[in-house]
Amino acid sequence: MLNIMEVHETNKMIEQEKLDVRTITMGISLLDCAADDVDEVCENVYNKITTYAKDLVSTGKAIERDYGIPIVNKRITVTPISLVGASSCKSSDDFVKIAHALDRAAK
Repeated sequence: MLNIMEVHETNKMIEQEKLDVRTITMGISLLDCAADDVDEVCENVYNKITTYAKDLVSTGKAIERDYGIPIVNKRITVTPISLVGASSCKSSDDFVKIAHALDRAAK
């Protein structure tokens, strides 16, 4: 259980010492997005990220409001794309297609 001194000390760190949370990170496995066709991989990657991470920013903002501590970055991490695209990518251009799908999902 927190005592009043700990609460006061935390408030002081937030207000005077500009305490913040640097980053919250959501990890998403994309292994199940692998397919034989690179366009299908792109669609799977985009759909999975936009489904799982759709509330990441709003959840981060809710945490900021609830605890009064700013969160500087909200991000996701994903399975290495070399693994996800291994069965479908025949050239570096195919990996670039997946990179574009990742960029679209990030917006």
